[in-house]
Amino acid sequence: MVKEYPAIWLFDSVCVLCEGAVQYTLRHEKAPTIQFVSIQSERGRLLAMDHGVNPDEPDTFLFIENGIAQERSDGVMALAKHLNGVLARTASMGVFIPKFLRDFAYDRVALNRYKLFGKKGVCLVPNPETMDRFVL
Repeated sequence: MVKEYPAIWLFDSVCVLCEGAVQYTLRHEKAPTIQFVSIQSERGRLLAMDHGVNPDEPDTFLFIENGIAQERSDGVMALAKHLNGVLARTASMGVFIPKFLRDFAYDRVALNRYKLFGKKGVCLVPNPETMDRFVL
């Protein structure tokens, strides 16, 4: 019997784009099963380093499901499987695009996300209804 673990989304909690994506996920999840871990948290830093991501200068997020970490465009598509809505359907169609092209596009946005969308001075503060799903 395979033990299933909750899906974990390791995200940059000072990134405006990332926070918007987290809020979108909370509104469009098929079921409230994803645990959100800030890369700025102690647990987030350890997860990042365990998977080769520099927690001080993250260039990707991680989506970890059943112990398997996926990053960049693969992570986006793994996350999209947990969501309803048009953006989820659009992301799932990424399987038809070669990985090197998907990752190239992902990297352009990820590397410029602070310039394009902004950076907050403080980490995301979840609302009381979702607080138990966050590790900040």
